[in-house]
Amino acid sequence: MRWATVEIVTALDAEAVREALLTETDLLADLYRDRDPTTPVPTCPGWTLAQLVAHVGGAHRWTATMVTHRSTENIDYATVPDVRRPHDQQAAVEWLRDSARQIITAVDATGAEVPVWTPFAGLRPAQWWIRRRLHEVTGHRADALLALGRDVVMAPAVAADGLSELLDLIASGAPWFATPLDDENTLTLTATDTAAGWSITRSGDTVTWTGVPAAATVTVSGAAVDLYLLALRRISAADTRLTVSGDPKVLDTWLDRTAF
Repeated sequence: MRWATVEIVTALDAEAVREALLTETDLLADLYRDRDPTTPVPTCPGWTLAQLVAHVGGAHRWTATMVTHRSTENIDYATVPDVRRPHDQQAAVEWLRDSARQIITAVDATGAEVPVWTPFAGLRPAQWWIRRRLHEVTGHRADALLALGRDVVMAPAVAADGLSELLDLIASGAPWFATPLDDENTLTLTATDTAAGWSITRSGDTVTWTGVPAAATVTVSGAAVDLYLLALRRISAADTRLTVSGDPKVLDTWLDRTAF
C-alpha cells in the first residue's frame, strides 16, 4: 500500500486512502458472509452484526448521495436510494461492497475539491469523505472482529492514519467532544511498529497535535492498531499490549471526554 510522509505524521496518501476504503469494506463484508447475523456486538451496545453492517453500508450510500448532489446541507437518510440492507445475507455482502465503490464513483464524478456538507466544522472537499468513511469502516471492522472473538489485524499505516484522522476530528472542535485535556496536561502516543508518533497539547477548548514525540504528562506506547483501538475505546489502557507511563488519570480523562 502506498503512503507518504507529511509534515506532521506518517499518513496515507490520497490514492492509498481510496484503496483502503475498498479493502476495509470488503474485509468487513467477508466477515459477515458466513457469520450469524444476530451475533451481538459488545462494543456497540444493542447492535447485532447485521445492524453494524446496515449502519456502515447505509452511511456509505448516504455519503455517496450527498456528494453526488453536491449538498451543502445534511440530507434525509430515508431519501437515499437502496439505503436499507437487504435481508438476504449474501445480497447484503454485495450491497456493502458496492456501497464503498459508490463513494469513489461519486467523488470522481462530482470533483474531489467540490465543497460538501460535513458535521465537522462545516463544508469540506468531497474527497474528505473518503477518509472519513474509511475510518468508520476500520473502527467497525474492529467491532466485528472483537464480537467474533478474533484478533484485530490491520495494516499499521492504516491504523496510524485512523488515529491521525480521529485526532483531526477532535481538534476541529466538534461540539460533542468535551475539552480533552486540562490545563498544562499533555499526551504523547508512540507507535512501536511504525515511525508514527502523536504529541497532543491543549489549545483553548480543544487540542492541537504534531507528529513529533515529546515528553508528556502521560505517554502511551504500543503497536499502531492497539493505540488506535485505545483511542476508539475498544480496548482499555490496562491492556497488556500497551505501555503507559506518567499520570494515568490524564489518559482516563482523555478517554472519557473523546468518546466517538
